[in-house]
Amino acid sequence: MQAWLERLKNEGDLKIIDEPVDVDLEMAHIAYAEVKKTDSKVLLFTKPVNRKKGIEYPMPVVMNMFADFGVTEKIFGRHPDAIAAEIEELLHMKPPQGFREKLSLIPKLFALKNVFPKRMKQKGLCQQIVKTGPEADLDELPILKTWSEDGGPFITMGQVYTRSLDGKMQNLGMYRLQQYSKNRLGMHWQIHKDASHFFDQYKEAGKKMPVTVAIGGDPLYIWCGQAPLPHGMFELLLYGFVRNENARLIKSITNDIWIPEDVDIVIEGEVDPAETQIEGPFGDHTGYYTLKEPYPVMTVTAVTMKENPIYQATVVGKPPLEDKYMGWGTERIFLPLLKTTTPDLIDYHMPENGVFHNLILAQMETHYKGHAKQFMHAFWGVGQMSFVKHAVFVGKDAPKLTDYETVTDYILNRVAPEKVLITEGIVDALDHSSPEALVGGKLGLDCTGEEVANGVDEPIDDERLLEALRTIDPNIVAIRQYATHTKNPVTVIAYRKERCVQSLFDDIEGLHRHIRIVAVVDAEANDVDNPYMLVWRIANNIDAQRDVRLKPFIMLDATNKNELDGYGREWPGDVYCDPEVLKSLQERGLLDIDDAFAKKFQLI
Repeated sequence: MQAWLERLKNEGDLKIIDEPVDVDLEMAHIAYAEVKKTDSKVLLFTKPVNRKKGIEYPMPVVMNMFADFGVTEKIFGRHPDAIAAEIEELLHMKPPQGFREKLSLIPKLFALKNVFPKRMKQKGLCQQIVKTGPEADLDELPILKTWSEDGGPFITMGQVYTRSLDGKMQNLGMYRLQQYSKNRLGMHWQIHKDASHFFDQYKEAGKKMPVTVAIGGDPLYIWCGQAPLPHGMFELLLYGFVRNENARLIKSITNDIWIPEDVDIVIEGEVDPAETQIEGPFGDHTGYYTLKEPYPVMTVTAVTMKENPIYQATVVGKPPLEDKYMGWGTERIFLPLLKTTTPDLIDYHMPENGVFHNLILAQMETHYKGHAKQFMHAFWGVGQMSFVKHAVFVGKDAPKLTDYETVTDYILNRVAPEKVLITEGIVDALDHSSPEALVGGKLGLDCTGEEVANGVDEPIDDERLLEALRTIDPNIVAIRQYATHTKNPVTVIAYRKERCVQSLFDDIEGLHRHIRIVAVVDAEANDVDNPYMLVWRIANNIDAQRDVRLKPFIMLDATNKNELDGYGREWPGDVYCDPEVLKSLQERGLLDIDDAFAKKFQLI
């Protein structure tokens, strides 16, 4: 970590903040705003404090380590597409023919020896300071509280190392960890994750589960922790492949879990399967709070660290954030592996304002009728792709998937109700829109063919359309039509919701000559002139089985659901910055944003 920060400083990618900054909201608010800027930097806070507890921490805090595309590429050591090309070459490697081909294969095979982690006999740099038992105190670490309604401080960049009951498999995951006390942490590993599968083994056997959490070290470790590798594959194998050098592991002090020797801080402990505690709320990467739920608890047995450690943290919430750049690396590097199950896939992209698992764009070469729908089922059955809620497929003649305006036009010129597939499957544990947890609606859109023949029958401007809509329901506050030059313009309605939106849909069906696609959002929290955040809201808020109607035109109910809709779960709130904290940071010269910036990204 120290070497990385020195390099980033020399290359102009590091912003150092030497003023005292509180780990309670202040630090996260600065990082949250900084990473949304076009020239965002990695942040190093040299004087973290906790004013409520009266603590001045001796260790600095680094945030936004994945600050932009350039910094992220430096962490990988080369462009992610180059890594993907190496993976694709390995996947298609054939037995060599002749002596020359055998010779050319030797360097590639020799390099693979660096994939496997090395276990070291000596102690690691992360064990220069060792505290066990009562001396192991989590309050010595500058653990952040990132959002006002969070249940407490959370470790947000923890590398969580676990192993199976029989010791044959080890896993590295990235899970948030709530600090309950000086020696207790909440373990937020979701039901679909490998660590949760290991936990089930220990629970069935009636044994306590060892866990080690590492913080800092090579930034690539944390990226590996969120990489969607197949079940049973240790994520540090991926580290060795990307770095072309072995991960050097040492054994934890109080358990048998092996961790990288150069991380900054290590928290060791055990989880009693018989004990759970309420975890949350937590302002999560969806931009909403994850609600309170019982999760396992880790009791700390040791804390070890370097002599001069650096604490690493991140903040998640409404996009764009650091996970945008981490996700970019994942998206590019895993393309060859995705192609093994969908060989006619050309490319795919997960826009950050679709919160990754809520929206995916995919480009493919079609060969027969229904090919795109076949791909939809394949995507929803592949690893973490199975969490994707909305998948849009385009043909090989489509523009680049990251050219949002042109690819949007391409899609809207091909949308047809008969080419929409709505089904059901598993959804991410953080999804709040489905009627029940873990299972919800899926929507696939086939836009691979020719343009549709007809557009809007009778186009009218926003003013006249708003007047017609308000005649039907005066609670319609504002509207905005997008892409009116395409065959399927999108009309966004801001609605003061006093009845179920499905009944509103019944009433506006008569406007079918003026509308092709309509999306309804709550008037109170949305700006119809902010398409970036509207995509975020709509992708988050709809469950395709309940909220999508296809006739006489396509209608989407993206409002917050409640008893009016027969919705029985608790609907979570948005994450917002604390206005007083923002004001204080601006007055002290620690934050430089204006009202337009705050409005654009819905900070408050």
